[in-house]
This record gives sequence, structure tokens and C-alpha cells, in this order.
Amino acid sequence: MNITRRTSTLLAAVSVTGLILTGCSSNESAAAAKESDSVVVREQWVKAADSGMTAAFAELQNTGDSDVHVVGASSPASSTMELHEMATGADGAMVMRPKEGGFVIPAGGTHVLAAGGDHLMLMDVTSPLTPGADAEFTLEFEDASTATFTAQVRDFSGAQENYEPGTMGVNTDGSATPAPTHGG
Repeated sequence: MNITRRTSTLLAAVSVTGLILTGCSSNESAAAAKESDSVVVREQWVKAADSGMTAAFAELQNTGDSDVHVVGASSPASSTMELHEMATGADGAMVMRPKEGGFVIPAGGTHVLAAGGDHLMLMDVTSPLTPGADAEFTLEFEDASTATFTAQVRDFSGAQENYEPGTMGVNTDGSATPAPTHGG
């Protein structure tokens, strides 16, 4: 009887320990999941520019089960970057402006960054981006995770948009950023 009671107690302890460890490992896995883990960047490229402003484009695919939020971007190719959209301005014309809240990549879906649409705006190119070269970019997500990718520099002359009045950037010297001719 003593052996049976000990065996039952031992089995109960092992079962409880197994449940606790299983619970911990699944919580740790869920906590370790980052938005950047589910994003695949494809078809990425950046418009050639000697200086000033330009834009980068790509397909952002979300392989996860939850929406992903891109809230920022950076690149050694530019001292300042913004997430931009094309929208109808007060006068009915299409204008470029910063995208409030960033880009949402739907669960299991794709968000396209394209000329004439949403794009990554390089506000101050730090050195010439010449066709055939590569430029590195880092996407910043709402959960503070990041994903880095390389984009090929290409010639492109299309989609010459204007800024929406009042949304122009400000240079480090306090002057207004000139209207872009980046093809974003």
C-alpha cells in the first residue's frame, strides 16, 4: 500500500511538472514571437538619386496570423526617412504625405510599396545612389523589432508627385525640405 501511494504521488508530481513546463514553454514561445519574424521582403528597389530625396519600394508579405505594423524605416543612404502615402489633397490632386500610423501588413497578406502609392521616402540622400548599386534598409515594427533588407538601385523617371502643403520636412538647419522629384 505504501508503494502504491508513493507511486501515485510520484506520478502526480511528474504530471504536474510536465504541465508546468509545457505551459512555460508555450508562453515563452508566444512571448518570443516578433512582428519582424513574419515579414518577407520581395521585389525591393530604390530610385537612383545623386542627392536630395528619393524613394524605395517593395512587396511586404506577412506570413503570420496577426496583422503587422511598420512604424518606421532607416537607411545608411539617408539621414532621415519617412513612411509616405499618396492621397487626394484638398484641391482634388494627388499629393504625397507622411502615412499616419505607418503601414499595416494584413495577416497572411501583402502590402505593396510602389511608385504612385505607399513608399519609403529617403528625405536626405547622404551619398549618390547609382544604378546597379545596393542600398540597405531597416524596417521598424510596432513591437520594436526590426528587419533589414538590401534593395537594388535603379533608374526610374515616373510618378513625379508633390507634397501636400504643410507636410514638408524640416532640414537639420531649420529650413524646409524642397518639394521632391523622387518618383515616389
